Parts: sequence; C-alpha cells; structure tokens
Amino acid sequence: MARSMLRTAFSPVAFACRRAVPALKVSLLAALLSACQPAPEASKPVSAAVTVQKVSEQKTSQTQTAAVTTPWWQDAVFYQIWPRSFADSNADGTGDFNGIAQKLPYLADLGVDALWLTPMFEAPSYHGYDFTEFYQVETDYGSQQEFKALIDAAKAKNIRIILDLVINHISDQHDWFKRSAAGEAPYKDYFIWRKDLPTDGWGPAWDASKTDPKVVWHYHEGRKEYYYAAFGASQPDLNLTHPDVVAEMKKMAKYWLDMGVAGFRLDAVRYAIETGPDGQADTMETIEYWKDFTQYVKSVQPDAMLVGEAWADLPVAAKYAGDGKALDAGFDFEFGYKVLELLQGNGGVKAEFGTMNSNTASGAEQLLQANFNARKAAGVAMGYFSPFLTNHDQPRLGWQLQGDQAKAKLAAAMLLTSPGSTYLYYGEEIGLNQASDAEHIQRRAPMLWDQSPQAGFTTAANAWVQSDQLFPPQRETSWWAPFLQAQLAAKVTVADQQQDAKSLWSLYKFLIAQKQQRAEFGVAGSYEAKALNGGKMLQISRELAGKKSIVLLNLSAEPQAVPAELLQDNNLQNGWNEAAADATQLAAWQLRSWFN
Repeated sequence: MARSMLRTAFSPVAFACRRAVPALKVSLLAALLSACQPAPEASKPVSAAVTVQKVSEQKTSQTQTAAVTTPWWQDAVFYQIWPRSFADSNADGTGDFNGIAQKLPYLADLGVDALWLTPMFEAPSYHGYDFTEFYQVETDYGSQQEFKALIDAAKAKNIRIILDLVINHISDQHDWFKRSAAGEAPYKDYFIWRKDLPTDGWGPAWDASKTDPKVVWHYHEGRKEYYYAAFGASQPDLNLTHPDVVAEMKKMAKYWLDMGVAGFRLDAVRYAIETGPDGQADTMETIEYWKDFTQYVKSVQPDAMLVGEAWADLPVAAKYAGDGKALDAGFDFEFGYKVLELLQGNGGVKAEFGTMNSNTASGAEQLLQANFNARKAAGVAMGYFSPFLTNHDQPRLGWQLQGDQAKAKLAAAMLLTSPGSTYLYYGEEIGLNQASDAEHIQRRAPMLWDQSPQAGFTTAANAWVQSDQLFPPQRETSWWAPFLQAQLAAKVTVADQQQDAKSLWSLYKFLIAQKQQRAEFGVAGSYEAKALNGGKMLQISRELAGKKSIVLLNLSAEPQAVPAELLQDNNLQNGWNEAAADATQLAAWQLRSWFN
C-alpha cells in the first residue's frame, strides 16, 4: 500500500537525507608522490626494517583512455571525519573547520582522495543527525565562510569533500516540526501523523521480528496525535511524499553543491518512505524517491557522487543502485564483519541501525572471497560497493581487536586490497582505541596527534568529551583522562607512528599509495582470496594486464612458512616486509607483500 494511501488512516486530513585529479593525471601524480615527501608533522621514519617501495606504474594508453570516463570516486580512498573530534583550532575544546584545514597537509601526505564529513549543519545534539537548519553550518565548527575556505583549501590539495546528508528525518526542534505540531499550513503534513497508536505490527524499522509501535510512534501533547520517528522521538521522519518537502530537499542539495561539495553520503536511505507495519524499510516507493533525487542532483552537478547508507546484506543494499538510475555507491557493511571474523573468530559487534544476517562462507570458500563473490552476484557493477572496517556507529576496530596493532595491520591489508572505493574512519590509521563501549560518544572521541597534554587535538585544558553539561546524554566524563594517558603511553599517536617505518600508519600510507599507483588494485583488476595452511594463512592476489600484487597474511598466533613459489619467483619484488629480506616464515599475525 502506498504511503499516500496510508495517510488517510493516519490523520483526519490528507497527507500531502579519487582525489579531484583528472584521470589522465593519475600516473603523473603517482610519479611525483613516489618522491616520498616527508610527513608534515613529524620527521622521517628512523627505522629501515620495512621495505616500503613505491613503484609508480605508467598505465597503458588503453587504460588511460578508459580512465577518462571513469567516475572520480571509483577506487578512491575516502577518509571519514567526525568534525567535533578531529582538530581544534581555537582552543575551545571542540574540533572545527579550521582545524580540519590545518590538517590537510597530513591528509594529503597520507594519500586520501576525499573526505566524508559527518553532519556539520546546525543541530542541538553533539552528533548532528538531527538538523535544525538546512543552510547553516554548526556554529561549534565555525562560520559559513570558514567552511567554504575549507572546501577551497581541500581542492587546492586535490581532495574532495562530501557531506553527510540526512533526508529521512530532522530535529523536533526544527521550525517545520513546531509548525506542523501546531497544525499550520502547509507544514501540517510535512510529517507523518495519526490520531491513534497503531496496534497492527509496527516496530523498529530495521527489525521486523519485533512488534512495539511505541518505538516509532510518539505522542505529541500539543497536537494530541502520534507522529512517526524511526530513530527516536527527537528525530521525526519527514513526509517524503509531500511535494514541498521533496522540493526543499533538492533545494538544500543544490545549495551545498553550488558551494563546492563533491557529493553526499546519504543517511538511512532504507527508511525514506514506509508503507505500513510490514513496509518500514526498502520499499519500492523509497527506491523511486532516490531515483528522483539522484536525477536532480546529476542535473545540477553531473559528477556529484551519492553513496547510500543501506545497513543491510548485499542483495538489499544493491537495490539502491536502482538499476543504474539511483545511487552511485553503497557501503559494504558485510566486509568489516568478515574481517573481524577472520581476526577474532566472530563477526564483531552486530548491526544497531541495520539488518544483517549471519551468513558465512559455504564449504571451503574463504570469507573474503565469499564477500567478493556476493558483490558480483548482487547484480550491480563491482565498483558500486565500498568496503570499510568500521564507522561512527560501530565500536572502533582498535577496541574490537583489543588494541592489537599487528591484527590492525592485517585488517588494513584486507581493506585496501579489496576492490572499490575505500572508506577509512579517522584514527583507524593509527589503531585508535576507545575506553569502553558504554556509550557512542566513546566511538567518536578526539583524534590523537602527538604527546602533548590533549594529544594535539586541542590546547584547551579540556576536550569536549570532558564536559558533563555540554551534551546531557553523556553519562560521565571521567573515562577520558585515563584512556588518553594509556593511549599516549602506548604511542597511539600520529607523531609517534610517523617516526616508525614499521607502524600501522606507515602501512596505511604504503597501501594507499599502492592502491592509487597500481592498476591491478582497481575495480578492473582480478581478485582472489585464498586460504592456506588450513586457514591459518590468507593470500590475496590482484592482477591486471600482466601486473600482479600479492599480499600474504598470517592469521594465526604461530609462525607460518611462506609458500616456496613466492620466495623463488624472480619476477616478484618485495613490497611490505617487516622481516629480514630472506625470511622464509611470517611471524604471528604478520603480513608481507610482493609485486612484479
């Protein structure tokens, strides 16, 4: 049943979210980068124990010609930033736009192509997923002019910026909702209202097995009616069948595109239009909405990129490609679970705002190979799915791996050898941990830059996570100081890891360079993930037009012999190698790579 039909029941009146370098310049840029500029915020690595060879491969003329029509985001490396926690430029304890701008040299040196900024519009919460303004930046982060300056500064370093756009819902403090609750026209039907609490099966939008209408239907004392809000009472769902609302979402997108952003990460795409208690996610109407929105965005900026958060198994997530007429990309949520299963024996912390089944590989099929095959079987182009390890809604990888930097290196290798646009959550490149998982704030805590009192995040006495009053949902703040000291003692900072050629940060920089410079790491390259030694080792091979890269990972706590054919192949050169050049074994949880 269409949403427009349901509105009669709900209410007595009708109802009416690669770096910006031209493709032909990629090879030239890679050659320039291979000159190995020193890290801007630390001296050159002092350890020579790792062979980190950057080989800038000149692509064939056929590859260059094909690249002209390749979308800029295909095979790009995106870096997700939580603005409140990245870098504070004005000593108020809160990260801001100028802080991000000051770290652009770091991001360029790391090699990322684009930034994804989590919500940076005015909002009452610390997380920003409940806008009160569509056209104003969060004042905690700076001014409109400072945000524009950040976009321009990023472009100057060939880094694009995409914004987190929430279209499914807004804040209950937004002027629209206040007017809708008061019954004002035309706002009256901008949200989904009904007189009575339903009793016919409504429940959490991402868990059809549970029935509890009070989870999504919330009573408003002023209007004396119930309104639908899938993500809680403070975030009412917009009525995305109302023509005025649809038009305003397009107007908002155009405003930010005109300012210079390169596209959007679209929040909660599965829940745009619900059609009843058994149609709260992934409805046909929702897919059609995103097709229409995409068509409009492309009319404004043809190379704008739209990536959707469809927290679901791959066949469901693939629906949001809309047969090539909807979103450009979608996150591969399954991938991170598979990586964690390989490294800790389970799939990590399960979905909180999505629907994930516990599917495992059939028979002897290796987990990452099964994931790759599932992408192919999903009926979308291979470049559609974007692998990542964790994001802001999940416990940090460092916490799930109990701070084990060796295992974090294996995760990095699995991530950056997987085809598609890669997403890296800020701090993953240094193995940033969290004190506990008592609340989501700890997943989104400040970045650690150096050994100064607040790890270089701020020069203020206290970081924002130490304010009990700033954001009432925060239970307590005493966790930050001991956690910070433990991280500093473990040298989990950018400055410390830039000094160590064997560090996790150094590996990320190496792998990102390989992904950008070697064509076999792109979507066009073949992919094989093969289990060896009874699953104790994993060999990942990427190949294209005679060029090959191989990564060997020891997934066990015991040394494992390197296959003789890898050691004896004179066509292979050492890439990443933390052992002696003639070593015939990989130590526990160690990796090594080769290329021809």
